[in-house]
Amino acid sequence: MLDEGAKGMSDTALLDEVGPGEELPGFDIDDPVLPLEIDQKALGSGSFPYNERMKHKVYRKEVRPLQIELVKLQRWVEQAGIRLVVIFEGRDAAGKGGTINRFMQHLNPRHARIVALSKPTETERGEWYFQRYVQHLPSAGNMVLFDRSWYNRAGVERVMGFCTEAQAALFLEEAPHFEAGLVRDGIILIKLWLNVGREMQLKRFHARRHHPLKRWKLTDTDIHGLTKWESYNIAQEDIFRLTHTDAAPWTVVLSNDKRRGRLAAMRAVLSRIDYAGKDPAVASPPDPLLVGSGPKFFSAG
Repeated sequence: MLDEGAKGMSDTALLDEVGPGEELPGFDIDDPVLPLEIDQKALGSGSFPYNERMKHKVYRKEVRPLQIELVKLQRWVEQAGIRLVVIFEGRDAAGKGGTINRFMQHLNPRHARIVALSKPTETERGEWYFQRYVQHLPSAGNMVLFDRSWYNRAGVERVMGFCTEAQAALFLEEAPHFEAGLVRDGIILIKLWLNVGREMQLKRFHARRHHPLKRWKLTDTDIHGLTKWESYNIAQEDIFRLTHTDAAPWTVVLSNDKRRGRLAAMRAVLSRIDYAGKDPAVASPPDPLLVGSGPKFFSAG
């Protein structure tokens, strides 16, 4: 849903309404031909450290052992009565949905589920902000993967004007206390932020626009958000600055290459948990060029 000022505009018109530092020269999402400059810059955008995508053969060889480890992790969660929450946040088109699907591919859906909430209802808008998320937290022996989470308030809602600055500021103040409470109560909480470069985001949005099976992924909000890259940068930096805590730290995954990003996200989760039967040679720490915390990874761009 677009804010009131954007209603009735065409997608192309929306791309014309850009602010300082947010120009999209030569880019028309309705043009079936992606500009060569964007295509050439896409993989390396956002300081992505590799100049070639991972080969499919290499990816297939590495993903299967990691998915076996995820099955082991789930068995341990179930048998030990653990509550595991992994939230997947990040830029639009960063690969959150595809990564979550690979996590879930071989897990038992009775004890692992995806939560991807739509916009709040009128009733939910009158509740404590975290309330609609609390009801989806796992019970003992279960794991929940949030495809976007309570951080909507400090991200898309703030940038798109769906909440006030005061509401966003209150959220950023309360979120660390909320998360610390979850951890104190015994929940294992892992927060992943998938990052995508500017040109790669444009390339993926363009592909969604012109692929008949992917067009549903591209919303009016996504289109309007293309003009707000710098606003999202500010929101992202505030999220990291105010909600990266000892109890619930952020882990950033550079995801311009979806295959590398999926493997890195799996390793980021598996390497954090000492589950029964863990193979440390497989569930090893992720590539430090792709995954980390601190200024190098928290700097938006």
